[in-house]
Amino acid sequence: MKRSTLSVMETFKERKSDRAFSQKDIDSQTLSDLLWCAQGKNREDGKLTTPTCRNWQEIRLYVFDSKGVSLYNPQKHTLTSVAKGDNRGLIAGGQNWAADAPVCLVLVADLDKPKSYDVRSQRMAAVDVGICSQNISLACAAFGLATVPRATMDIKSICQLLNLTENQLPLINNPVGYPAGK
Repeated sequence: MKRSTLSVMETFKERKSDRAFSQKDIDSQTLSDLLWCAQGKNREDGKLTTPTCRNWQEIRLYVFDSKGVSLYNPQKHTLTSVAKGDNRGLIAGGQNWAADAPVCLVLVADLDKPKSYDVRSQRMAAVDVGICSQNISLACAAFGLATVPRATMDIKSICQLLNLTENQLPLINNPVGYPAGK
């Protein structure tokens, strides 16, 4: 990965929540780098850039854009199409500005991965999702992108669209794009 970015300290300084996006598309290399930062495989043993409780790797990362929805595979660093069409309106959940982002990332906790459905497992999955969302926010700051972590979304419709089970919980989304005016 060859990319000129900010230092760690500059990245933390630049990290902020943005709710206004340019309509400029995110190029495929920038999206690829963002997904790798969010949750990519960074070691030969299969571990990821995002730590998870007991290495459950229970977070599913979905990419919503104007063409459809794809699921990110961190081990292979690939996207697999799971739905056609522009479904970003489901992410907006009444906050229409969120659907203006060229890309919306949805983080789903898959409790079937740890095969544990108790309250502690749910809490740890929520923590793991939060860590992944923070990686997205920091990568966006480093790449000059805008984002904001959100919980608002049409969860029922997203579950139907993605054919999720009752143990696969959409918890956070990050609309992503270039800042408005850029």
